[in-house]
Amino acid sequence: MEEWSVAHKVALWGFLGAVVFGVVGNRTQFCTMGAISDWINMGSLARFRSWLLAMGVALLAAQAMQAADWVDLSASMYLSSRLGLAGHIVGGFLFGIGMTLGAGCGQRTLVRVGGGNLKSLVVLLILGLTAYMTLRGLLAVVRIEVIEPLSIGVTEYGLADQSLGTLIAWAIGADTGTTSIVVSLLIGLGLIWFAAKDRVFRASRDDIISGLVVGLLVAGAWYVTGVIGNDDFEPVRIETLTFIAPVGNALNYLMTWTGSTIGFGVAVVFGVLTGSLGYSVISGRFRIETFATRADMLNHLYAGVLMGFGGVLSLGCTIGQGVGGLSTLSLGSFVTIIFIVFGSALTIKVQYYGLDDPFLKSLRQSLQDLRLLPK
Repeated sequence: MEEWSVAHKVALWGFLGAVVFGVVGNRTQFCTMGAISDWINMGSLARFRSWLLAMGVALLAAQAMQAADWVDLSASMYLSSRLGLAGHIVGGFLFGIGMTLGAGCGQRTLVRVGGGNLKSLVVLLILGLTAYMTLRGLLAVVRIEVIEPLSIGVTEYGLADQSLGTLIAWAIGADTGTTSIVVSLLIGLGLIWFAAKDRVFRASRDDIISGLVVGLLVAGAWYVTGVIGNDDFEPVRIETLTFIAPVGNALNYLMTWTGSTIGFGVAVVFGVLTGSLGYSVISGRFRIETFATRADMLNHLYAGVLMGFGGVLSLGCTIGQGVGGLSTLSLGSFVTIIFIVFGSALTIKVQYYGLDDPFLKSLRQSLQDLRLLPK
């Protein structure tokens, strides 16, 4: 591999790690939307705890690498000096709605495509197109002219970045490095403890494996792009696993193959598809699935638009922001996670009540169930 460029080395490692992600995601049915659905509909937090375990593992590993000066997380997009609260709130909420309508977030959509789900293929194509339009096309006008001007410059308040460690250190007048370590340990160990304290979760090998693997792969992505990609002559932008903008970039890469160079995110998209497809074929799980009704098709079309647009506004998805962004202690990531969960939970409730009642009544009942309106 000595003749390979740094970008190609990073892309190869990203692809290989993503293959593992695709296999594990298919094998264990790791799904954050499903986790929220289990919680809202059945009161079960087993799959939700798997997501929390991934967060805790990624957070501790990423912050350990930061403390050891292996990587510079402050150079990631999650710790930008501009805190885009409007994007995190609006984008996270829209993404949560979209992933519920489409029966899965970005990574789950890729895994389902690898398993033969044509509904998810439609979501993936619409998601990628919408994401690219929001990054560089027509919808970028909304992002640039409406959402981004509402962002807050944290440097105006004497802060270096938007990490919780920096914010808390500034508030109490403590050393930023020490505070970040303490906050990382408290949150990371707290997430792992909350996940592991449940007997049902401890008995679920798939939930434990998926949480550990996802967390380690997210941290591994920081290492690959932040260490292997940290070349003086061919530097690669530090990033982690995320599944919204890279899907749009992957579509563009396929259309401009001869004039493009594969990047880490695009390689990850192809890797998840490859891993999931390979596992589903070998295990005999590959099944062609398509739309059952017109309403089913429309929901998946809406899902692609909402996830593509919302995911770009919020700078990520349930993995990109929910695990990768959180591992940097970014305030924006915590806000995004809250509104993704809220958007998904509200949509699940509205869909349930909507079986018998009109939309506005279903919405009111849903908000009451979530204790956001008085009964």
